Amino acid sequence: MSRPGAIVVGSGFGARVHVPALRAAGFDVLALVGRDEAKTARRAERLGIPQSITDFEAALALDGVTAVTIATPPDTHAELAVRAARAGKHVVCEKPFSMGAGEAHAMVEAVAKAGVVGYVGNEFRWAPDRATAGRAIADGVIGEPRFMSIVQWVPLVPSVDSKVPPWWFDPASGGGWLGASGSHMIDLVRSWLGEYASVRASTTMTSDRDASELAEDSFAVQFTLANGVQGVHQETAASWGSGAGMTRVGGTRGTLWLEGGEVFVADADGTRTLPVPDDLVLPAPPEVSDDPRHKFTHLELGPYTRLCEALLAAVNGEEWTGAVKPATFADGLAAMEVIDAIRASAGEHGEMVHVAHRRPL
Repeated sequence: MSRPGAIVVGSGFGARVHVPALRAAGFDVLALVGRDEAKTARRAERLGIPQSITDFEAALALDGVTAVTIATPPDTHAELAVRAARAGKHVVCEKPFSMGAGEAHAMVEAVAKAGVVGYVGNEFRWAPDRATAGRAIADGVIGEPRFMSIVQWVPLVPSVDSKVPPWWFDPASGGGWLGASGSHMIDLVRSWLGEYASVRASTTMTSDRDASELAEDSFAVQFTLANGVQGVHQETAASWGSGAGMTRVGGTRGTLWLEGGEVFVADADGTRTLPVPDDLVLPAPPEVSDDPRHKFTHLELGPYTRLCEALLAAVNGEEWTGAVKPATFADGLAAMEVIDAIRASAGEHGEMVHVAHRRPL
């Protein structure tokens, strides 16, 4: 039986993670699509991809293409995703999902009208600690959730000489740490606890860069969910030294937190570690690499393989029965509504902003 074909748009993260994840899930990667003809050709050859293409429409027209994955700068996502959907292809689109809720809404409508599946690259839904914690909360292990705290110190861009793609600090391209990392944690909050109701927020530049010209490397958000849960969410990508972080949820009967890849629960019976259930275990990750280009590959590839397995089920017309549900384009829209509200609040010096929920018909 032949493997369904996919094309990968984006020669950076797409080449590094999408390609091996698609192959592990059961796809044939038929083409790598990029803007730089020479670079795309080199990477396609290195990865054993039969074609490198700069013309997206030509790539969509290749025989056997059933799915498209998009790993390009955020300002290109909407156009590419809509074109792929109109061509009848199932789509995985990276986060940050779009440049705002308006574009996101158009993307949701495009996949709905075309009758194809659209998934968002929130692969960390499958991270074993996050999936285990989400299940424990849903099972009532800590009672009714009431409060949440997310704090992340990430040593990614503390120096002005830190090497990142040019769009990362370009507001016009969708750059900024809020979209790059905050979107993952917004998806975590929604999948664990429910929809956002309002936010108060600020964005800032912690590193020695020109904050007036560039997108933020840090942000702080106070949020309220529709069910009354209160929370704080703070992140910086400009931490010197080793990284640090904690995600903690307090409920009426206990507290749960993630630390060092493990899930802990404390309640009246004491503190314990929750084991990862068998159905949430991921494929064995690759070894940690000294290559800076693969700094996070060992964390990303297993979860992304699960996302591509969900995509394969869609291509085959099957219902996804995995333990974790993939983030859909509707989830991408919801995340952008939260990000829009955060940016609006930051622009108003931390004034409370209600999150607008614009759901497709």
